[in-house]
Amino acid sequence: MSLEIGAIVEGEVSGVTNFGAFVQLPEGKVGLVHISEVSNAYVKDIQDFVKKNDKVKVKVLAIDEKGKIALSMKQAVPVAPAQPKPARPFVENRERRGFTHQQGNAKATLPLSFEDKLSKFLKDSDDRMLDLRRNTESKRGGRGARREK
Repeated sequence: MSLEIGAIVEGEVSGVTNFGAFVQLPEGKVGLVHISEVSNAYVKDIQDFVKKNDKVKVKVLAIDEKGKIALSMKQAVPVAPAQPKPARPFVENRERRGFTHQQGNAKATLPLSFEDKLSKFLKDSDDRMLDLRRNTESKRGGRGARREK
């Protein structure tokens, strides 16, 4: 049986490095499972997932002209369908941004657009900078005033 791209085979881990695991395949061939193809979860240390002489199922990803075989452990396992998130109960909250509530007259405004938010931010920023300049100038003695010795 020759190896084909896309085939799922079982092999034995023959070596573990910091960048992946070498797997001994049928017919005496050796392939590499890169650390990014070990698990769907983040792999900080490959030793947490595979050890030498472990039996693993791998999928053949590629075979190059030099005979190097790229393997994947995470693609060899069928993906379970995602569980739907439970529906959150609707809670009416009138104190959200973009809403104003006045007694007797329920007035709701639409959420601000990006341009409106940007112009409001720039105005607030300019006001803060003006206040900061006023405070620092008064501590330095005013606009360019020099001290006499």
